[in-house]
Amino acid sequence: MLLSAEHISINFGSRQLLEDVNFYLNEGDKTGIIGINGTGKSTFLKVLAGVTEPDEGRISRNPNVQVSYLPQNPVMDDDATVLEQVFLHFPAEFRALNEYEAKTMLNKLGLPDFEQKVGTLSGGQRKRVALAAALIHPADVLVLDEPTNHLDAEMTAWLEDWLRRFKGGLVMVTHDRYFLERVVNHITELSRGKLYHYEANYSKYLELKEQRAEMAEASERKRQSILRVEREWIMRGCRARTTKSKERIQRYEALLNQDAPETDDTVQMAAASSRLGKKIIELKDVSKSFDGRSIVDHFSYNLLRNDRIGIVGRNGAGKSTLLHLIAGELAPDAGSVEVGTTVKIGHFSQEGRELDLNQRVYDFIHDIADEVRTDEGTFSANQMMERFMFPSDLQSVPIGRLSGGERRRLYLLSVLMEAPNVLLLDEPTNDLDVMTLSILEDYLQGFPGPILVVSHDRFLLDKLAESIFEVRGDGAILRYTGNWTDWRQKRKEETVPVKAEKPKAAERPRERKLKFSYKEQLEFETIDDELAALESRLAECQAAQGRCGSDYVRLQELQKQQTELETKLEEKTERWVYLNELKEKIDAQ
Repeated sequence: MLLSAEHISINFGSRQLLEDVNFYLNEGDKTGIIGINGTGKSTFLKVLAGVTEPDEGRISRNPNVQVSYLPQNPVMDDDATVLEQVFLHFPAEFRALNEYEAKTMLNKLGLPDFEQKVGTLSGGQRKRVALAAALIHPADVLVLDEPTNHLDAEMTAWLEDWLRRFKGGLVMVTHDRYFLERVVNHITELSRGKLYHYEANYSKYLELKEQRAEMAEASERKRQSILRVEREWIMRGCRARTTKSKERIQRYEALLNQDAPETDDTVQMAAASSRLGKKIIELKDVSKSFDGRSIVDHFSYNLLRNDRIGIVGRNGAGKSTLLHLIAGELAPDAGSVEVGTTVKIGHFSQEGRELDLNQRVYDFIHDIADEVRTDEGTFSANQMMERFMFPSDLQSVPIGRLSGGERRRLYLLSVLMEAPNVLLLDEPTNDLDVMTLSILEDYLQGFPGPILVVSHDRFLLDKLAESIFEVRGDGAILRYTGNWTDWRQKRKEETVPVKAEKPKAAERPRERKLKFSYKEQLEFETIDDELAALESRLAECQAAQGRCGSDYVRLQELQKQQTELETKLEEKTERWVYLNELKEKIDAQ
């Protein structure tokens, strides 16, 4: 066992976030924490990481266990460079041993300028620097709060692969359902102050949760049936106050006082939109540059009523810029953007509205609209807030007291309260819980107007998008039919011809029989033994790490040695594959 949390209780003002819960993390466990925004997921991670003390209960961990923590909003030194920030809390000898690996990580995370000052970075870039710092830590346990926020598709795929290969324990809060499907083997759901544990990935969790709900409902039906029979017996009046009748009355009272199974509140969304005419939005030969760099170059598109467009591309390629151009919030350098007279755009931007943290939730929504008409009828602002899980007691609090996810949900409600008929969504899934995400997806599928969504959420784009715009960052915007998976497959296919042409360039004008060179023959005969030796050395190195105890310097040496051995093993394996394929071709001649 790497760490345990026993009888943990946490209060936040008048809210009971956790009540007498237990949590255990064993070696090899990769646990995803899920739950509705505002239930205390981030607070729970802080407790596990040792950043916050619980009100009751205790956290235990082996003294040799190292924990690395990525907070949702990391505190950073604005005067430090990117590389200095990564190694800020490590000794100089650790940096010397791991600087190359850190730079590799930063490149993978889209941060190639290691000398850039942290104070000049965007919020997303800062989070990625903090992620690199958390991953470079030689930890037995990783505690990560929303690690996929602000990562593009390639970065997310790299992180997914990295975490799958990570040998220690992992606890993370994430909304990325593909991550929950492919990386975790345990899911812990936080609901109404309790933890529910499932030994499952995301799809298996959904299945088990449904079974648990069905069992709870069946148990409740049985309780109500017994109560009905017992109530009739009580009403008839028992014939004598015998011991048996007293016990029966006590059983009846116990059943009567038993709580019915509780279910989580969920966001209820109804499509609210204004009438939309024939002409929507037309981009004619639009171009936009910043500092001499072309973001959009001679792009034309006529938005249609049923469009469901996913916009993808690397961070900084210009996806948000494209949405700002379409929304009319940014003027093009050339070309034109024509908007129909009936168009009412709802733009959910990545930055969000400037929220006054002292303003009450109630006042913020009422300033936008007092009511909204939907397919289900007309709802007042108060009713819409309740449908978005802002009950009356939460409507009266200042916005500053809401969690990050609750503020994001409030911003989403503010966009929908304006009854738009065209939706432009920029990373709408960031900080939203998985329950709200699935309901948002259902809402978007039923929305009567066009939707353009910038997102790195592969699950959302697979479910919603019918076409993909890829913003390349050099002015080009490529269009593909299909969802995210279709686009990914087509992009792979586009690269195949380039790879296939290489052997042709190396072909000689005359035919020559394949055969091993003298060196290749010797290598072929010895490579199996070399692979076995490398695997043995790697196993010895890993075993030695477990015996290091608190010898930090020795542990670092062994970890560096392990990395070198893994690299050599990978290279040797690739060579083994090549030699064996060549041998098969030689034998087939």
